[in-house]
Amino acid sequence: MNALLFSILPLFGGDEPTVSFDRDVRPILSGMCFECHGPDAKQRQARLRLDTREGMFPERKPTRVITPGDPQESELYLLITESDPEFRMPPEEFRHTLKPSQIDTIRRWIEQGAEYESHWAWPALKRPDVPSVHDSSWVRNPIDCFILARLEEEGVQPSPPASPRALARRLALDITGLPASAEQVAALQRGEIAAAEFSEQLLASPHYGERMAQHWLDLVRYADTVGYHGDQAWTMWPYRDYVIRSFQENQPFDEFTLEQLGGDLIEDASMTEKVAAAYNRLNMVTFEGGSQAKEFLLKYAADRVRNFSTVWLGSTVGCAECHDHKFDPYTMRDFYSLSAYFADIDEKGVFDDFQSRKVPPQMRVASEDQRARMDQAGAHIRALESAIDGDDESLSTAQAAWESTAGVLSKELVEVDWVDDAQGNGGSTEGTWTFVEGAEGAPVHSGSNSLRQEDAGNIQHFFRSAERTLRVQAGDLLFAWVHLDAANPPEELMLQFWVAGSWEHRVFWGADQIPYGGIGTDHEGHRPLGALPETGKWLRLCVDPALVGIPAGTVIGGMAFTQFGGLAHWDEAGVETRSPALALGAGDVDVVGILRKPLAKRSPEDLAALRAHFRSLTPLLEAERAELTKAREALAAMEEGLPQMLATVSVAPRAVRILPRGDWMDDSGEIVSPAAPAFLSQDNPASGARANRHDLGAWATSEENPLASRAFVNRIWKLFFGESLAKDPDDLGNQGARPTHPELLEWLAVEFVESGWDVKHIIRTILDSNTYRQSSHARPDLHDRDPHNELLARQSRWRLDAEFIRDGALQASGLLVKTVGGPSVKPYQPAGHWRELNFPMRTWEPDSGDSLYRRGLYTFWCRSFLHPAMDAFDAPSREESCARRNRSNTPQQALTLLNDPTFVEAARATAALALRASTDDTDRVHHIFQRFLARDARPPELTEALSLLRAEHARLAANPELTTALLSKGASPLPADIHPLDLASWTQVARLVLNLHETITRT
Repeated sequence: MNALLFSILPLFGGDEPTVSFDRDVRPILSGMCFECHGPDAKQRQARLRLDTREGMFPERKPTRVITPGDPQESELYLLITESDPEFRMPPEEFRHTLKPSQIDTIRRWIEQGAEYESHWAWPALKRPDVPSVHDSSWVRNPIDCFILARLEEEGVQPSPPASPRALARRLALDITGLPASAEQVAALQRGEIAAAEFSEQLLASPHYGERMAQHWLDLVRYADTVGYHGDQAWTMWPYRDYVIRSFQENQPFDEFTLEQLGGDLIEDASMTEKVAAAYNRLNMVTFEGGSQAKEFLLKYAADRVRNFSTVWLGSTVGCAECHDHKFDPYTMRDFYSLSAYFADIDEKGVFDDFQSRKVPPQMRVASEDQRARMDQAGAHIRALESAIDGDDESLSTAQAAWESTAGVLSKELVEVDWVDDAQGNGGSTEGTWTFVEGAEGAPVHSGSNSLRQEDAGNIQHFFRSAERTLRVQAGDLLFAWVHLDAANPPEELMLQFWVAGSWEHRVFWGADQIPYGGIGTDHEGHRPLGALPETGKWLRLCVDPALVGIPAGTVIGGMAFTQFGGLAHWDEAGVETRSPALALGAGDVDVVGILRKPLAKRSPEDLAALRAHFRSLTPLLEAERAELTKAREALAAMEEGLPQMLATVSVAPRAVRILPRGDWMDDSGEIVSPAAPAFLSQDNPASGARANRHDLGAWATSEENPLASRAFVNRIWKLFFGESLAKDPDDLGNQGARPTHPELLEWLAVEFVESGWDVKHIIRTILDSNTYRQSSHARPDLHDRDPHNELLARQSRWRLDAEFIRDGALQASGLLVKTVGGPSVKPYQPAGHWRELNFPMRTWEPDSGDSLYRRGLYTFWCRSFLHPAMDAFDAPSREESCARRNRSNTPQQALTLLNDPTFVEAARATAALALRASTDDTDRVHHIFQRFLARDARPPELTEALSLLRAEHARLAANPELTTALLSKGASPLPADIHPLDLASWTQVARLVLNLHETITRT
């Protein structure tokens, strides 16, 4: 009865608290009214709009929507209190009804003057005043003022400080994702290091960048597979390493943003900026046959809008793909205008080469060390080129003599080798080049070695895009020397010639089984020349260039030596010509034409071409050219060994239309240009020219978009308190929860921008506060009053994320390999977990060595079949952006900790450390607790652990096969100095401690 009277009292006067429209009224209207009276014009009923000031305060007859001070003259109030169900709002068929308390809130707001306030997240940033507090002794920085002011208002005291042990563990886990060691905890307990100094050490640790990267990779849906259908693998890990490095180096967030959205569009973009721009390729793609390319291009575009809006707007703009947003002021035009920013990305709707798993366009990526070595190799090449091109009197004399005789035809055809013991012509060397020495008994026609080529099917070695080319003259013959093994001859031989970027100039001998050019055809790209040559001896294959469509004057840039089956040795190849001095040269220069000109009529370009041509073939520079060729091949090998990843390449943008109802087949909609959401920015970010992704990146962190800083600091707060200030970090709009401390969130957002978008500055500010350093112990006085800790009268505690649980086990065991960056790795995974993966079918092959013990951040992320241990602890699939991971508590998690090979192996390695540390069982138990929890076992824990030890020792002694099975888990070698029974028994104790709630909980 008292509760009922209390709820009715406000209806009859008395002191009433001030009602805030943004805090109290808008959430009611958003949940109950906006679907029919909100931003979506097509769904709006009765020409009534309640999500804007203009919509709530127009003149309407016979009453106004809102009459400040008079609910009975306000149409809104009359509609929600209407006695007739037919006219009462919301209508009966709506899924919700207004509660009496909600109706009363609207009434009191109107009576108090109906002051309208904008939604908290959308106005321009404005630093709020730091509130004054009664007890300033608790305040370390402004964060504490905001928290304490609210606590004093509520009559609640903050919690005492966390113990040094709890604070050390909290700082280490929050900053690096790794548990604090017993030594670190002891140093903080003894006062040898202050908490602020310890924080700085952790922020400087390379593992800070890894910890911060984990939350960002969730946001941008980073994965190692394409997501759709066959979920094929791709290479994107250099982007992951870029994120780690950016956080580690504290790159300003506005630069971080710009590089990801438009790094490839920066003038003279660096490799780092291009890697950053691979963010634009992180969306899922498909190889599925039968898919519609146009449909999937639109899926990719929509995915990018959803991700951009989650990450940089904290908003659900994706809701506007088919209609204007029903709750927030995002229109369909906004959705497709944002999509238009990404319309320049070079990509396919449906990728077709799932066997090679190539998702073009791609680029090769070099690490800093690799770039340094390649720069050094490039400098060496340039020095050699300068030496070859330098002024030298003897070379000038030799060139003059050469010019006087170069045009003179030889009486006989002369062989000019283009390829002999090495391919010294530059360009691209591919296929199988296996040189064998004549001294070893191999057949050799010239020099000291030949090329051995053997296979049961198609095999070849070739080069193309040569820098020293071959120019065909009238009467020339192309040739290649070959030796067919008498016991195992090939069934077919083929020569192919690279001309103007094409291999469509071929001849073959023998059976017609090589498919190039079309089996059974006879044309310039597939010309039959008869039976195979005689076996067991060196023979020269000769080709009239005209037979394969190569007229006089043509420049040939490469040759391919192909066979089907059998064993053959290949040696010199080139041209038989009466103009040997003019056969080989650089590029496609017409040396003959230049030589025919009188000296006085040769242009500077002609003279430079002759000089380059002569120096490309004169014997005087043979050693220098050989060294240059070797240097170029070494550099090419370096480049070829670099990892390839998806690249963002800008092309002419596709037209983007507003799609009625989101229908990808409906082309009737208006074409739109790139533009930011209209209610945030009335002007296109780029004046004049079409805006691009670089402009979007600049706009995202400009004054016109206050959401980027609010969304980011809100998510950062979550990393250090378990929940963000606004509980829905992916939705700061009308349907998202209002911040528990809106002024504090605003202060942090302004501080972030004014600090120069300094991420570490915001983190330091949080870590330095007494709010952060409070104890996380539950308080009986707050159990019912503040069950979700929204007042922040204590710190929070939560189960660790999947990666950090695994990292902690490996760290405690001494197995963790702390190498930063590099390709994704594959730790143990249950057999058959990938059995449903097809196109192509795959099995998970665990790595070996250090790769088994890398941090969870580096585990291969398969979107459709996430690693089971990750899945068990609620890691997201990353098919979509994830701003907030779930936290479940299931039996499956305990089973994972008990049985996953990684955790069993970690327990075994920890047991071995304990056995070596002491001969006393009590000390050994304490050692295991110190490894996992940085404390000794408490008396009841010690009793339980020793009891388990005795029981397991007896059980395993009676069943030796169980000992063998237990110790077989994991690839690390068993210690030779420890008896298997002792190791197995203590492994069980370590498994017990690993499974404690405290071990996997951040407090």
